[in-house]
Amino acid sequence: MFNNLKARFALIAALALLSGWFLYQNYEHRNSIVTLGLDLQGGTHLALEIADPEGVMPAEARADATDRALTVIRTRIDELGVAEPVIQKVGDDRIVVELPGAQDEGRAKEILQRTAFLQFQIVRPLSELEGVLPRMDRAVVDAVGVEAAPADPAAVTPGVGVGGIFQPRDTAAGDTAAVAAGTDEAAPDAAVAARPLSARLMPMGGEGQLAVAEEDIPAVQRYLALPQVQRLLPRGSVLRWGHVPQPQAGQPAPTFRTLYLLEARPIITGEFLQDAQAQREPQFNQPIVTFEFSRRGGRIFERATGENIGNQMAIMLDDRVFSAPVIRSQIGARGQIELGGGSIEEARDLALVLRAGALPAPLRIIEERTVGPSLGQDSIDRGRIAGLIGISLVILTMLGYYRVAGAMAVAALGLYMLFVLGGLAMIGATLTLPGIAGLVLSIGMAVDANVLIFERIREELAAGRGPRMAVNEGFGHALSAIVDSNLTTLITAAILFQFGTGPIRGFAVTLGVGIIASMFTAIFITRTFFMLYLERRGAVQTVSI
Repeated sequence: MFNNLKARFALIAALALLSGWFLYQNYEHRNSIVTLGLDLQGGTHLALEIADPEGVMPAEARADATDRALTVIRTRIDELGVAEPVIQKVGDDRIVVELPGAQDEGRAKEILQRTAFLQFQIVRPLSELEGVLPRMDRAVVDAVGVEAAPADPAAVTPGVGVGGIFQPRDTAAGDTAAVAAGTDEAAPDAAVAARPLSARLMPMGGEGQLAVAEEDIPAVQRYLALPQVQRLLPRGSVLRWGHVPQPQAGQPAPTFRTLYLLEARPIITGEFLQDAQAQREPQFNQPIVTFEFSRRGGRIFERATGENIGNQMAIMLDDRVFSAPVIRSQIGARGQIELGGGSIEEARDLALVLRAGALPAPLRIIEERTVGPSLGQDSIDRGRIAGLIGISLVILTMLGYYRVAGAMAVAALGLYMLFVLGGLAMIGATLTLPGIAGLVLSIGMAVDANVLIFERIREELAAGRGPRMAVNEGFGHALSAIVDSNLTTLITAAILFQFGTGPIRGFAVTLGVGIIASMFTAIFITRTFFMLYLERRGAVQTVSI
């Protein structure tokens, strides 16, 4: 079949079109025909380790937790859509993450740090907190004194009051918060300042949920951290923040954060969770998250949810409430979380948190560096100049020394570049500076293969053989040397990819793809050009080589 010129050119054209299609797809999705690495397009470098502020975790436990975190981070980064990140363990207890071209670095860091122990906790009613808030206020005043009055929570309260000390302000009249239920008179600023904690807490309208204005969050966090205040919390309960600020209806910017009153003891933890997936509910096309526990976890969850039908269940990660769905029925090993008006992106984030949140300790960022795109562009510009100079010299040498045969080699080299870039795009590889080095090395090997063939053809011509016989013998005798040299280099590239990390693997990938493409172009494409040349020249007596 491949002695037929039409079949050969059909195969070459098909591979060229396929490579072009992969490059086009890559450009459509990433605005670049080949995905660039951190050193070329910029990005974020993060170093993380298991948080152990007390220093009580044994070395073996830290190493095990780090290994588990490594798997979690790989899963999360892959699902974030960051192209070809570098994720590697350094030493026994540190993880280095490089995110090339991260579009939303804040979101990436947030998801990376959501690696604490996943917990499901029941939301408790605010009535349990209402009775102890006056004592909490007195404890705060005793500890820090009377501070400035808080921001007007009426401006950020999305729900209605539930009575008691949480009575909301009259927004129409512009009154300040009343001291107790049923009080219509405005409270003096001094009275409000004397309630530094409760005056900053307003009900959300949902069970166990409070709203705190963004500007009041530092003060509330400081007050809640006081040991005197912690001791006054209802027995067996904790206060936990929502994971992101919330916008007020009609306001584009976040204006408040949710604070939840929860049972301190979780009903189940993430160690029993086996899978979670974001989907769309078929009947109303609403985003949902389906999840599955192990057999033992299913029994625990079934018993706990059966006892709490109608209550909210907070999904906790890194001591932040990510979601608080209502338990509508008893749930066993399999269940689903309805997001209501949420987006499918929120469902994916929640599913990702559920799948990857079963670590025994949180991760903390201990080092962060941002590689600016200007550095990457400078590297690209210098690499482009070096590449153009090198390729130009190769082309001039081949044309000047081998004439028509050199022109064939140059044409084959052009197709070689298309195949290499298309191959990198097809497998989703990232091009880094070491990768460019591998690419340049494979270009040299592609040219070297042509030189071996051409020199062998010259020897056959010098021995008196005709052009067709000389070409056939030249390719036949040079084949073993080309295969041996390329195969040994390919084995080396495979070893580097298997045992190397980061830039080394990038070098190995481009080198391996380049070697495969160079063997194909030298052995198949260049020979196809020779076959066409000899067929068109008819009874030619010599070859321009």
